[in-house]
Amino acid sequence: DQFKLFYTNINIAERVRKDHPLRRIASRVDFDFTYKEVADRYGTNGNVSVPPPVVLKLMLLLIFYNVRSERELMATLPERLDWLWFLGYDLDTKIPDHSILSKARKRWGEEVFRNFFEGIVIQCVEAGLVVLCKMEMDKNAKGNPHFCK
Repeated sequence: DQFKLFYTNINIAERVRKDHPLRRIASRVDFDFTYKEVADRYGTNGNVSVPPPVVLKLMLLLIFYNVRSERELMATLPERLDWLWFLGYDLDTKIPDHSILSKARKRWGEEVFRNFFEGIVIQCVEAGLVVLCKMEMDKNAKGNPHFCK
């Protein structure tokens, strides 16, 4: 492909700023625990599926960036170098169909899916990426939407 000549030397990781929130998540959260949890839900033959950690990261992007739909997520993905990097994709990686997310939820089941997200949240809290606090609105919080008491 003649256009590939123009970007073969592009390193997506260099394009994602060092203080990017997804860098902090990627360096402190282990998504690979998902393989063990869903191994029995995948066959050994047939189509190659999207790896479970990537599915979970896609769902995290959907929530973290308040994307309105799975279709919108997949349509936006090729335009976002930070998202591509987070997923381990490059500029040529084929973006999965939006239906992969609903298929994964159905295949994994609600309990497994909930456990995955709880596991991610726990890791984020333990890594100091999430601050849990009781929000109280008073004069000290005025003008500071992130005030925790």
